[in-house]
Parts: sequence; C-alpha cells; structure tokens
Amino acid sequence: MSAVLGDERSRRARADVHAIWFGLAALLAFTAVGLALVSQHVFDMQPCPWCILQRLIYVVFGIVALIGLIGRRVPLVAGAAGIVGLLLACCGIAAATWQIDAEKSASCNLTLADRIVGATQLDRLLPAVFEARASCADAAVSVLGMPYWKLSGMCFGLCFILMFAVLRNVRLDN
Repeated sequence: MSAVLGDERSRRARADVHAIWFGLAALLAFTAVGLALVSQHVFDMQPCPWCILQRLIYVVFGIVALIGLIGRRVPLVAGAAGIVGLLLACCGIAAATWQIDAEKSASCNLTLADRIVGATQLDRLLPAVFEARASCADAAVSVLGMPYWKLSGMCFGLCFILMFAVLRNVRLDN
C-alpha cells in the first residue's frame, strides 16, 4: 500500500513539474508572437516570409505546449507533446538561422518559408498575422540592439530547453 501511494505521489509530482515546463513554454511562444505583432502593427516593422514562418512555428509550438499542459498527467501525452515541441523548437532555430542568409538576398519570394506559409493559406485567411509584407533585406532590423533573428533563435532555444526538461522527466513505465 505504501509503495502504491509513493508511486502516485511521484506521478503527481512529475505532472506538477510538467505543468511548469509546458506552461512556461506556451507563455514564451505566445509572448513571442505577441511581441512580433506589436512590432509589426505599432512600430511598423514589417515581417518577411522567414519572420512569418517563425511566427507560425511559435503558434503551433504554443498549441502543442498547451496540449501537453492539459494532458500532463498522462505520460504518453506529455511525452508526445514534449517530442513534437522539441522538433518544432529545432525547426524554429533552423528558420531563424536560415534568415541570416535570406537577409543578404534581394528577395525572399519563392523561398522555402514563402512556400510553406503559402501552402497553409494562413497569409490569406489571417493577413494581419501571417502575411509577409517586406523582403528579407528590408526586414533586417534590430530589437534591443540584436538582430531579430538572433532574439527569435534564442527564444526557440529556450523552448527547446523547456521541452527537453519535460522529456527528461517523463516516465512511461508507470
């Protein structure tokens, strides 16, 4: 009986830790999107296709983190959300890194980012959020003294660390 109670406490403690990691991850992702929208609509920093792709990855990552938060008591759900979140964070880091080269080109039309966002049709459904309005060279701006891609890459790095913390703590055998 004591072992069963100990296992239940251990499972509950892991779920509480998952709540913290998933909650922080969702907050971070949606805050990044919010700041991007403020910089676009208030400070007139128009996004390029790579910025929009990163925005899309943040939204999907935030939704996955919320699913993990809701299903954190089920180890399989927490683990699956952690793995998908980890992969999305890697995609976000890649997109932020890819933006370095894109800033050097005159146009980013028909780039991978442009094709992915176009395929989702979100640029037509929600143009205020997902429409690219600048070329990559025009969108090369600094925020807080850092290039936008670097801030986004660091944010995705934090998302990666949070999902890694979740996966490190998941126990599927219980």
